Amino acid sequence: MTGETSLSKLLASLSPQLNPGEFVFCSVRDPAIAQGTEVIGSFREAEGTTLILARHEAERLGLNFDYVAAWITLEVHSSLAAVGLTAAFANALAKQSISCNVIAGYYHDHLFVAQADAERAMAALRSLAKGEA
Repeated sequence: MTGETSLSKLLASLSPQLNPGEFVFCSVRDPAIAQGTEVIGSFREAEGTTLILARHEAERLGLNFDYVAAWITLEVHSSLAAVGLTAAFANALAKQSISCNVIAGYYHDHLFVAQADAERAMAALRSLAKGEA
């Protein structure tokens, strides 16, 4: 099934969902340290591998982190080729002084915002979907 590319349709059907829990980004030299742990996402960089995982898992593994995030999934099935979606929600969140770290999955975009900003971010995204932002 092909994802949506029309920006107006994407925005109208964002359907942001707040996932339960607290999430963190950690950098590790050897990603095997997280074997047996549910890793939400990972990305290899020159300095190490970034792991995104639940805070309690990072603490259990003794991993360092300095940013505790809420995880918001945009339920709309966006195409990886869609133009303007990231800019639109990033702008709506920036207007509210909310930082956002974005991971694009095959079906959905996943936003990580500071845990303290989760409800304000959800409100901003809902307003964007209604055409109010």
